[in-house]
Amino acid sequence: MTPHPAADAVAGRHCAELIAELRAEGASETVLAAMARVPRHEFLSDAVSRRMDRAYANTALPIGYRQTISQPTVVARMTQELLTPAAPGRVLEIGTGCGYQSAVLSLLVERVYSIERIPQLHRQATERLRRLGYRNVRTRLGDGRRGWPQHGPYDAIIVTAAAAEHPQELARQLAAGGRMVIPEGPEGEVQQLVRYARTEAGLERTELMAVHFVPLVAEPA
Repeated sequence: MTPHPAADAVAGRHCAELIAELRAEGASETVLAAMARVPRHEFLSDAVSRRMDRAYANTALPIGYRQTISQPTVVARMTQELLTPAAPGRVLEIGTGCGYQSAVLSLLVERVYSIERIPQLHRQATERLRRLGYRNVRTRLGDGRRGWPQHGPYDAIIVTAAAAEHPQELARQLAAGGRMVIPEGPEGEVQQLVRYARTEAGLERTELMAVHFVPLVAEPA
């Protein structure tokens, strides 16, 4: 397992340390292999990306516009939940952000459809993903709560912002046997990362871990 070839020796060393930390936490080797190939520092601002120890720290970091790149522990867990019991073909991502989660997913699934509500982040992430060669990610500017029904139903849906209540429209775009991973709860309070699985009986809900995410906002910024 090696870092992205574009990463220099310093980035590679810090990335390897992060991967070792995530392995100790129980992350799967499949997910770790993908995360080791994605240069996290490329998805951060210049000021942060030059500090490789910070870029590969196991913590959330600001990406501007009151948004963050998720903590690697959370990225690993959410990704792993999407891959269980098998890797999905088509994934809908709500909240492109800087594009890091999109890049990790792109190495594990057939196609990623990602929606971002903030124009500047949408533009930056789209250009970054294209520049770094993640060709199976399609991005769109819009209201993530409405999903992207034109390309559904999806085998999996990942939401990278916390919903105050269960988003019914997204659930309707989930294929039979599909799963959705989403943080739930008000901003500033304890939130839960939740996994929904669509079964013959309906949606099966499982709480996974306590998390802290920015809120899922209805309208574009």
